[in-house]
Amino acid sequence: MVNALKLKIKTLPFGTHTVECHVDESFFNTEEQIEVRRADVNVTLEVTRKSEDTFHLEISCSGTVTVPCDRCLDDLDLPVDVDYSLNVEQMGTELDDTNDELLIVPSDWRELDAAPIVRDTVLLSLPMTHCHENEDDCNAAVLGVLESHRVEAVPDVDDQQSETTGTDPRWEALKKLKEQ
Repeated sequence: MVNALKLKIKTLPFGTHTVECHVDESFFNTEEQIEVRRADVNVTLEVTRKSEDTFHLEISCSGTVTVPCDRCLDDLDLPVDVDYSLNVEQMGTELDDTNDELLIVPSDWRELDAAPIVRDTVLLSLPMTHCHENEDDCNAAVLGVLESHRVEAVPDVDDQQSETTGTDPRWEALKKLKEQ
């Protein structure tokens, strides 16, 4: 599966080549501490070799990813439907991935591992917050526990100041230590 995303760029013939694979949760949970509980994503990668050192990647991913809801921690299925284009150029001796549209790889690389690119493409397509759209879909027991720990009002700093001195009592304690 992931080996299909390792492109032999030195020996790749000119023209367009298609790689198709299916990725699951193990694909996402190997690199980072991102909790993907389940994944069912189909990946299509079209690689076009334009010249000796220039390639174009078209990545298309579709399926679902299951992550924990940020509110109740129950499973939340998120749809994945994302396309990403990237030009790859072999030159020099340093990897340069600072540009979103151009990846520069060292000219002595024989293979390009597209798995991190596919992983990032899918994960960046997910919303920043993972919550059920409707709070009624969340786990009621967890929401009850959260509600029981809710603080109605945070005490204001001005309320903590001493009425006689007009200063915070903690500062008074520090002044006494300084005077000793």
